[in-house]
Amino acid sequence: MRWMLEFNKALMKQPIAVQVWMLVLVAANGVAPLFYLDRLEARVTLGVFVTSGMLMVAIFSQFGYARILGLGHILWLPLVGFLWTRLSQTPADDFFGIWMRSLIGVNLVSLLIDTVEVGRFVAGDREPNVARPKC
Repeated sequence: MRWMLEFNKALMKQPIAVQVWMLVLVAANGVAPLFYLDRLEARVTLGVFVTSGMLMVAIFSQFGYARILGLGHILWLPLVGFLWTRLSQTPADDFFGIWMRSLIGVNLVSLLIDTVEVGRFVAGDREPNVARPKC
């Protein structure tokens, strides 16, 4: 629990644009699926979101708020692939179809950002973005 609090405190020290982006990711992956729990795609998305969150907290506990945190979204790769395969069965003109297509787009953008960030970490840019807050 301590690491989750520290992670959130570190997040709140990020620029407002980063905080807004994280809010978009949480809304798309963690909140919107709650409205569609009768659909497999939403349940899978929610499970991947929770698992990714736990992975990110574990990474944070080892490295702090560093670029390697993007690795926590690694499970979004198979999620995006799974959702892509379901598009032909999902109308594009209802709320569920719009959410699914938006989720794929948002997660692909996030994966692109994460790839750059993790690449920078691997290349040696390992300094945490913010100092570790004390709980």
